[in-house]
Amino acid sequence: MKGKINFNPTCGMIISLFLLIAVPTIAEAGKISERNAGPASKIGWSVFTRGGYVHQMDTDIDNGGSFSVNRFFVQGGPSYVSDKGTSISLAVGYGFDGYNFSGNTGFGSRNPWEDIHSLRFSIPLRWKINEQWTGFVSPTIRFTGEKEADFDNALTGAGFAGFSYRYSDSLTIGPGIGVLTQLEDSTRVIPILIINWKITDTLSLNTGRGIGATLGPGLTFDWRPSRVWSFSIGGRYERLRFRLDEEGTVPNGIGDDLSLPIFGGIAYSFTPMIRIGVLGGVEVGGELRLEDENGNTIIKENHDPAGFLGITFSARF
Repeated sequence: MKGKINFNPTCGMIISLFLLIAVPTIAEAGKISERNAGPASKIGWSVFTRGGYVHQMDTDIDNGGSFSVNRFFVQGGPSYVSDKGTSISLAVGYGFDGYNFSGNTGFGSRNPWEDIHSLRFSIPLRWKINEQWTGFVSPTIRFTGEKEADFDNALTGAGFAGFSYRYSDSLTIGPGIGVLTQLEDSTRVIPILIINWKITDTLSLNTGRGIGATLGPGLTFDWRPSRVWSFSIGGRYERLRFRLDEEGTVPNGIGDDLSLPIFGGIAYSFTPMIRIGVLGGVEVGGELRLEDENGNTIIKENHDPAGFLGITFSARF
């Protein structure tokens, strides 16, 4: 029911794999290239930036039509780290998801939406409680919709808070909670599990930020055979929900794009603070949904697995 708070334990167990301490994510993609270049690490002021581009290849939609997507995201802002380990950042991000629908029947023939814009602001705060415990909180506000969508009706908010415990030099883990409002849907309350596990000197398992406009949890294995090269495999649950414009197929309606991207990638570090990466993979379990302005489903279809390729970058100065 709309307007209610919904605690979904099944979804929460999945989403608990994701730490959203700065701002969510690209078709997820950039998880590979930002491990060392997010907000916060050296004492004093710094500026960070990260982003990427992903092309999702054309794929068939059940019961008619096909679609492809070009996704772009960039994020940046200032950070301050005190000598006591407290950090605060202002993160500003912009995302673009350009959809291309085709077909004479089914979902594709409706051409339900085209270009989706996302703008978000977040203030991540972390503080060191003692040598083992660290706390974090991150309020976020975001606009997600077509260009002519009503601004107020395309706004959502989120808040994340929790703690991490440093068991050893190789393992940090901790609990948290997130509260997310959704366009014409129930507010979601989800558990969060923070994991940063250095399995060997070169292999690690991480949950962490994505770099795009979507919301969803991610889990990544990283192998770093040298200081400059790293190889990653992983997956994530991904969701992009947005407001449509006033003159489209469904005026002021809602679009919803859900999938599970599975990826692999390679990243190269020019310095410890500057990194670029390439990645590729396939989105499985994809679903597209078109709803009216009140969130009532008009049509919902699954789509075939879709391949994707992309590039990412991250830097801190």
